[in-house]
Amino acid sequence: MGLTVEIIGLAVFLGAHVFVSLRGQRTALIARIGRGSYLGLFSLVSLAGLLLIGFGFARYRAEGLIPIWYPPAWTRHIVETLMWPASVAVVAAYFPGNIKRVLKHPMLVGVKIWAAAHLCANGDLGGIVLFGAVLAWAVYDRISLKRRSDPGSPPIPVGGLRNDIIAVVAGTIVYLALGFLFHPFVIGVPAFASPALGH
Repeated sequence: MGLTVEIIGLAVFLGAHVFVSLRGQRTALIARIGRGSYLGLFSLVSLAGLLLIGFGFARYRAEGLIPIWYPPAWTRHIVETLMWPASVAVVAAYFPGNIKRVLKHPMLVGVKIWAAAHLCANGDLGGIVLFGAVLAWAVYDRISLKRRSDPGSPPIPVGGLRNDIIAVVAGTIVYLALGFLFHPFVIGVPAFASPALGH
């Protein structure tokens, strides 16, 4: 039950994001319903997908993990290490500076690092489906970006060192919040080797 809901959520969420890469269909839909309505619909579908993924994954964990392979205990340190640059990269997408200039698409870089790192440390079916699907989408989207001829949304002006500092500081805060708060209290699993806050 839980795994089925998770898969449906992934199909909804990632399907909406794949639709963005289909520029002809996207343009036609915007022309038909208007840009504001399109953005609202995209947000609603994406949110519904995220909620289904979260609910389904939680149910799946409660019902019992389905092991496919057993990652060594040290693989958790891969996640601990790589989630910091992943968090910084995601924030750098909103504060573009030299990090964005080097990475080109820091959001996708961050998502790929997040998914790949978690794939290393999760050997159960639900985790493999979740992180594998997101990684596959991020790779697909990066390839599709190279082939798009339209400009897409107006680019965020690229700054310099100041934005890089903001990205590193804010990304570090996000990293710590995910590790000490979100992961233990929402996912139910401590992210770091030391006990989580409140435990």
